[in-house]
Amino acid sequence: MRTILIAAAIFAAATTTAHAQRAADPLDARIETADVDAFFRIYDAASGRPDAAALQPYIANGSAGVRGFIPNRIVSAENLAARVAQRPQIYSDARTCAQNLGDVRARVRAAFLALEALYPEATYPQTYILIGANNSGGTANSEALMIGLEVMCRSGSPDTSALDIRLTHIIAHEMVHSLQSSFAGETVLSQSLNEGAAEFMAELMTGRISNGHLIEWTAGREAEIEQRFAADMDNRDLSTWLYNGVGTPEAPGDLAYWVGYRIVRDYYEHAPDKRQAIRDILRGTDARAFLAASGWRPGAQ
Repeated sequence: MRTILIAAAIFAAATTTAHAQRAADPLDARIETADVDAFFRIYDAASGRPDAAALQPYIANGSAGVRGFIPNRIVSAENLAARVAQRPQIYSDARTCAQNLGDVRARVRAAFLALEALYPEATYPQTYILIGANNSGGTANSEALMIGLEVMCRSGSPDTSALDIRLTHIIAHEMVHSLQSSFAGETVLSQSLNEGAAEFMAELMTGRISNGHLIEWTAGREAEIEQRFAADMDNRDLSTWLYNGVGTPEAPGDLAYWVGYRIVRDYYEHAPDKRQAIRDILRGTDARAFLAASGWRPGAQ
């Protein structure tokens, strides 16, 4: 497979003393796709059917992005080989998709520059686009933003935007996660605010949200859905509201992304000082206090 031009890096590498492997200047942030090239060298050599032994070097020699994607995602070479065998078309599609990343370099640069204007304290980790086990489009830790290309490339998503637009948004979303203090408690409310904050900030950075289909799917049902959310917000079982798939127009999935976004947007809109509101959104840890300050009421928007 030809070398993906973006693999050379969007921006030059840099670090700060405050955050290892994070750039102080958004123009010094980087995007790496060497893991994609490494995976597809193995994939091609195995005629699209790599076994665990063939994939072990991808795991063992992978970047910080691959290492960060192993817990709960790639898991192991054995698991990755099984996923490739189970869904071969997903990985075949990703191979083609990997050569057509479009204008993601320019779009991410613009998004990061927008974040710098919104939140000058931000620092920027390296972004790794990689191949995972078809179970995660992205995640983040303090050192890296990690994007699962096979998930981003697969067909059937309700978001029909071009790949570079979708990649830019998920990178922005994960960038926000890497900055958040995070709302504490592991409840439906706290996790909804964490995801809603990432969605809202990514919208300020890119002009769009990734779950825009939920606006259409929930139209006319906002009050009923959010009343159910209010009843469940202290639950620790997240399965009804988060990380439960796209769903259907009749039974949408990941509804807490949408509710959380609406709560965070309310907080921002009601705040007299918008820049302080952004700091509160990123640094907030008390979910109940943030909810109360937002002025949110079920179905009120």
